[in-house]
Formats: sequence, C-alpha cells, structure tokens
Amino acid sequence: MAKKDSRGRKNGEGGERKKGGKGGAAVHEVLRLPVGERISLSSYDTSAPPDGATAPRSKSDGLAAITRMAEPLAGLQERLWASSTAGDHRRILLVLQGMDTSGKGGTVKHVIGLFNPVGCRVRNFKAPTPEERQHDFLWRIRRQLPHHGELGVFDRSHYEDVLVGRVRELASHAEIESRYDRINDFERALADDGTTLVKCFLHISFEEQRLRLLRRLANPDKHWKFSPSDIDDRALWPAYQEAYEIALERCSSDVAPWYLIPADRKWYRNWAISRLLLEHLTALDPRYPQPDFDAEACRKRLQEEG
Repeated sequence: MAKKDSRGRKNGEGGERKKGGKGGAAVHEVLRLPVGERISLSSYDTSAPPDGATAPRSKSDGLAAITRMAEPLAGLQERLWASSTAGDHRRILLVLQGMDTSGKGGTVKHVIGLFNPVGCRVRNFKAPTPEERQHDFLWRIRRQLPHHGELGVFDRSHYEDVLVGRVRELASHAEIESRYDRINDFERALADDGTTLVKCFLHISFEEQRLRLLRRLANPDKHWKFSPSDIDDRALWPAYQEAYEIALERCSSDVAPWYLIPADRKWYRNWAISRLLLEHLTALDPRYPQPDFDAEACRKRLQEEG
C-alpha cells in the first residue's frame, strides 16, 4: 500500500498538498477536494487531522476551540439574519453526506446547536414519499431550501439520488448520469442567487462504522437509531465508496466545492465543520442594517416619559 501523507492522501495522488506556516492554512483550503480530478477515498485518512491547518492537537483542545467559536459564530449568524430584513438575499446551505454513523446527526446536534435556532432550517431527507416520487428528484429539495438570512442544513440531500439511486439501481444508468449535470446546474443557480454552499463528506472507516453500530446495539436507548439493514448495507460498502467518488468528482465546482472531513474522531469532525462555517460567515461579512428612524429622537421621547 502506498504511504499516505499527513493530509491522509497517498504520495503523488490528489494534487499538491497545501503547505502551512506557523499559523497554518485556512481549513476551507486544506479540506477542499480538488475540482476536476479523480477522487480515491482510500487515499484519504479517516482519522488523522490534515496537515497545514490550524488544527487542535487533542480532543480537549478541540472541544475548547469549539467553545471559543460559539460566540463569534452566533454573532455572525445574527448579523446574517438581521441583514435579510433589509433585503440581503444571502444565506448558507450546509450539506452533510456520509455513510451511516458518520456523524450527520451528531454534527447537527453539536455544531448547529451553537446557533440561534430562529435563523436555522434543518432538514433530513429519507427515502422519497409516494408524492415525492411523482416529481423530479430535485422537487423535494427545492421546497426545503433556506430562506434569505438563514443557515440551512441538509442531513442527507439531493446526492442520495446519485448514491443510493446508483448502488441500489433505483433508476436507469442514463437517468443517474443526467442527474450529475442537473445537480451542477441546480447548485450554480443557488450560488448565483446568493447561497453559499458548504458541502461536507464525512469520511468514516469501515471498522469505525462497525464499532459505532456495536455501541448502538449495546445501548437500548440507541436502538431506535439502528436497523438490521445497516448491516446489509455494509456488504455494499465498496459500491457506495465508488458512488461517492463519482459524485465528489462530477459535482465539485468553484462555486460548490466538496470538503472531505475525517470523521472517525467526532471531536475533530465537529471542530472542522464549525471552523468551515466560521470562515464562510466571516467571508460573507454580514452587517446589521441601518435604521430607518432617528434612534436618538426615540431615546429622548422614552426618557421624557419618565
């Protein structure tokens, strides 16, 4: 087996590794997958934090860093929400994809929990309902998009239709092939309309998934999250990995890149996604709208009442 570099890739694969100085590169630069290149998931480590980023060295450091990010994240989200009241159309859509137990729900709980729920829109996409099957595969996705000023979160997404759809042969090969282009057109239109897409693939190992499933079975309070079909799906692991590789390659663009998140360590997963959101919100730099009234005059009126 070829040696993996400290970013988790085999030497010579996936493009030139980002270099980081003392401060390291931004997380969105280090975790971003290359656009237009073949993706081999076996080349990426599922547990080691990548080199080049300002990554915490331990779980305790990671949890402390997440706590420190809570205030600036909430502040930026409030400014984004507030700016929408003055006509700012921008919003963020966080897309979470990954194999079962990779931490999509955990990310919602531990990362999105840092934000004010008033400005968040979290949606989970399961198997299509009979009504949804009567429409184009993007129909149900469009209905759940974040509104202006919101942070939208998709726990699974439109990518299920080129992942499960491909592996389980729920659609013809020609139909699956056409969906990649439609996804790219859809995401480009979202970006043109002011949506910042943050697409995260939670990269978990086959063995770590087995351990997490065993822990679920050992805890009766977690049995509701388990299904015997989870074991059946493990037999299809290679097919799912291939389907993800194709989707990550075919549907990564400058306006809607994919970020690969090593997900075997939950604390690192949560830190990395929190940091990604912080970097994107900081880049948006939303501002509180200017009032359309005389604040000083209103203050004097209230003082005079006393």
